[in-house]
Amino acid sequence: MLKKRKEIPVYLFTGFLESGKTSFIKETLKDNQFKDGLNTVYIICEEGEVELSEAEIKENRFLLRTIEEEGQVTPGEFIKIDQELKPDRVLIEYNGTWDVDRVIEALPEHWLMAEGIATVDASTYTDYLNNMKQMMTRQFKYADLVLFNRCRDDDDLPVFKRTVKAINRPAQVIFEMPDGTINANVKEKLPYDLSASSIEVADDDFGIWYLDAFENLDSYVGKTVTFKGQVLHPKKADAGVFVPGRLCMTCCAADIQFVGFPCKWEDAKSLKEKSFVTVTATIKSQFAAELGQNAPVLIAKSVEAAQAPADEVVYFQ
Repeated sequence: MLKKRKEIPVYLFTGFLESGKTSFIKETLKDNQFKDGLNTVYIICEEGEVELSEAEIKENRFLLRTIEEEGQVTPGEFIKIDQELKPDRVLIEYNGTWDVDRVIEALPEHWLMAEGIATVDASTYTDYLNNMKQMMTRQFKYADLVLFNRCRDDDDLPVFKRTVKAINRPAQVIFEMPDGTINANVKEKLPYDLSASSIEVADDDFGIWYLDAFENLDSYVGKTVTFKGQVLHPKKADAGVFVPGRLCMTCCAADIQFVGFPCKWEDAKSLKEKSFVTVTATIKSQFAAELGQNAPVLIAKSVEAAQAPADEVVYFQ
């Protein structure tokens, strides 16, 4: 019988140069999380101004390996590292200009993602978003935690958070101010009154409503919502269920995807695929096995034919 290979947890740090990846790792070392006698392979894909000291490397039993070119990020390279250094865990400080899918696909099958952490310099985020959006937002794809550092009071933090959630809805987003304190009071600026019993979502506000309904589901349960959506009939949906939603651009034209909520309506089958309808429905909470959590479900009160919105694509900025 073949012996099962030991599973190796991988911690992936993404973000552009000088975004705070190494600084985050240094802060983590202060908690003595790595002083447990285990061997940690630390793979560095770019070197910034901040580096670990020789003392930090020795005290935490870090074994360093440098990868200088994106072409070296291969299964063969990681298997070689595994055989030579025999890690108990792996930290990868990735190059923010490289394709993050590449490193995920290159991991040996017994190297398992334990946590993804993306760091962002808030002072340059808007410029990167406007000029290098695809490269910027792909840093969030596999992140469990996204840390915006160097945040200012006049930064539009709700928009920052929304751009992350559009790519990776489950990710936790944290904002660190210049003095090191955490701003935990960042709330979405909703274009409608959430305290009202009925909500009318304008065509351009579908994306904000969609993300916030997931993020703050309890605040929406029991409320009536009216919005315009396009009809989708999922193949495995029950006869009385359809999905009214919109095409949303998370990053660029290549990343346009359809998003919406399941809606129960007795005449669902009569609705033409891809037609636009105005839906008035009650919002309920229901466990979604594919998400592993409760998610919004709509119970329709009325569904009426509608004209397509002026712009059929929704944006998250």
